[in-house]
Amino acid sequence: MSQLSTSLTTPIYHIPGVREVHAQKLEILGVRNVGQLLAHLPHRHEWLRAQAGIADLQAGVISSAEGEITATKVSGFGRKARFQAVLHDGDGRLDLVFFNQAFLQKKLRVGMRLRVQGKATKFGPGLQMANPQYTVLDDDTTPGGVEDDAYRPVYPATEGLSSERIWEIVKSVLEPAISQLEDHLSDEFRKERALPSLGETYRMMHAPEHEDEVKAARRRLAYDELLMLQLGVHMKRAHLRRTLTAPALERTPEIDERIRGRMPFTLTAAQQRVVDEISRDVALTTPTNRLVQGDVGSGKTAVALDAMLLAIAHGHQAALMAPTELLAEQHFLSITEMLKGSSVRVELLTGSMPATDRESALRRIASGEVDLVIGTHALISDRVEFHSLALVVIDEQHRFGVEQRAKLRVKGGKEHESETPHVIVMTATPIPRTIGLTIFGDLDISTIDQLPPGRKPVTTKMVTREQRRTVYSWVQDKIKQGDQAFIVVPAIEPGTKGETKVTDLRSLQKELEGGELHDVKIAALHGRLKRDTREHIMHRFRGGKIDALIATTVIEVGVDVPNATMIIIEDADRFGLAQLHQLRGRVGRGEKPGVCVLIGNPKTEDGVARLNAMVETSSGFVLAERDLEIRGAGDVFGTRQSGAPPFRVADPMRDLELLQMARRDAADWIARSPELLEPTDALVRRRMLKAHGQWLGLGDVG
Repeated sequence: MSQLSTSLTTPIYHIPGVREVHAQKLEILGVRNVGQLLAHLPHRHEWLRAQAGIADLQAGVISSAEGEITATKVSGFGRKARFQAVLHDGDGRLDLVFFNQAFLQKKLRVGMRLRVQGKATKFGPGLQMANPQYTVLDDDTTPGGVEDDAYRPVYPATEGLSSERIWEIVKSVLEPAISQLEDHLSDEFRKERALPSLGETYRMMHAPEHEDEVKAARRRLAYDELLMLQLGVHMKRAHLRRTLTAPALERTPEIDERIRGRMPFTLTAAQQRVVDEISRDVALTTPTNRLVQGDVGSGKTAVALDAMLLAIAHGHQAALMAPTELLAEQHFLSITEMLKGSSVRVELLTGSMPATDRESALRRIASGEVDLVIGTHALISDRVEFHSLALVVIDEQHRFGVEQRAKLRVKGGKEHESETPHVIVMTATPIPRTIGLTIFGDLDISTIDQLPPGRKPVTTKMVTREQRRTVYSWVQDKIKQGDQAFIVVPAIEPGTKGETKVTDLRSLQKELEGGELHDVKIAALHGRLKRDTREHIMHRFRGGKIDALIATTVIEVGVDVPNATMIIIEDADRFGLAQLHQLRGRVGRGEKPGVCVLIGNPKTEDGVARLNAMVETSSGFVLAERDLEIRGAGDVFGTRQSGAPPFRVADPMRDLELLQMARRDAADWIARSPELLEPTDALVRRRMLKAHGQWLGLGDVG
């Protein structure tokens, strides 16, 4: 096949010289054609020459070195056998170990010169590289030669297809492929921002002449990812504001006085500020799309109830959607208590309701006999029809995606089919600023940055599993003094995760009832229990008839038991920072200070960092930033926003300046062309919709 006949859609197996087995391996990596091959980016680059003498290598740093093999041996048996070698360069020694590669004893022998590349780690008094990439240097290889100075891409590979082979395939099609790339950014636009063309970007990523070219190419690709997301977010926002209307909910002095009369406490200054921001929003016919974030216990539910009562005061309905049945039940109980004696009619709607109860509830909601509906994702099912839904509150926003928000938007009701409800989303997991600027870019953000008076601080301690008996002896002593405890486990049934046994609810309950907590009233709570059983257990725990509640993370949010002063979290290293902070928020809600004990033996640096962060700070805002630092943006994005595609190149923390530039550019672009329907926008629109159209719900735009 001639180079001219190679197109971006040419299948991999049509590329000359590519064996069928390699085409199959590339398919495993998601590469089926030339365009996808071009998008299969190197995850790093390395110099072919040694970067340092062995004596100068640093632990924890990816680097390369050259030397002579002075000793080899094979250890272990069968599949787990490993090949070991010692490399000397005259000044230093480097130990090499190749796991599950005993066959290398036939390839690498004493006296051979070798170049290796990998991450060196401390090993005894010296350094070791595990499974390094290696090149055998023959007598004709001249260190520092032309080929030796090449800056080589290193690709994500798979068994049977090395990075080197991928590079050979890429090289064979690179020139004709990049010549066919269309750039969605104009020359002028790129020059103003010092960005290379798309073709030059991919040339520099796959065949850079030096490190600066890789940096320039990465900057362009990161900017593109951020720009596409920002264009999608701004287009969605502009579409909602331009085409949809919501009921105007004005806060009059009379309505305000009636709402204040229903609140059993005075709002904090921070709560009042957020109430004022929401009131300004919902007084307009432009649909509100606001995120309310606040630390655990900051009083978000009171702010949400205020907004929902404002909608009800205007003769409309309001809905509160929670991610779990337990949390929906907790909201129903607490809000019903707060509204006792009022004329507000409240309904609970969950997926596990008996069919007859559910049908009856659906009829009341559709007829307008219900003012406030509290439920789970059951609220967005097709069968739920509202009479006049004016405001929706979504609790624990990170459990739902933009798609779920969109489904609720179309449920304005029979009386107001042309209108969409105002939407307020809440989270007790504070959003780091960089995340707020990206996947939550379609939301205005309000922050409750003040705890109500009387909230007691929670002391956090970290102990090893070997200290568990001491912890539970202390729990028993505190229970004898009248306190109550939560005990959290990661699993219900016995089992393992990876190679480690996980503490489970059933085994721990049996162990404690026969051991340290033998004379303590213990109950278990988890998501598999029926609603009536869960409510009964929680009612007894609140009433002090249960001393210790062993539970899964169903108690993570919304559970409020003022007399619970202790929370013990087993296998704490298996939970994320945000989840640990939420769990910690279950205590310290009464007159006594709370204590959170984290039990675990973290085996990774990230695990240690998470638990240390919990001990060092009680601020959810600080922890959110630490979580982003520890786990990285890709992981946080994947768990925080349902359906949101992770970035492949961009890192919002490292690329904050690029992110801000992309956000400004997207805002200007959408202001000029709200639906990207200008002829010059066709390509950028197509690429943006491909990347983000589905999860942002942009199918209805344009």
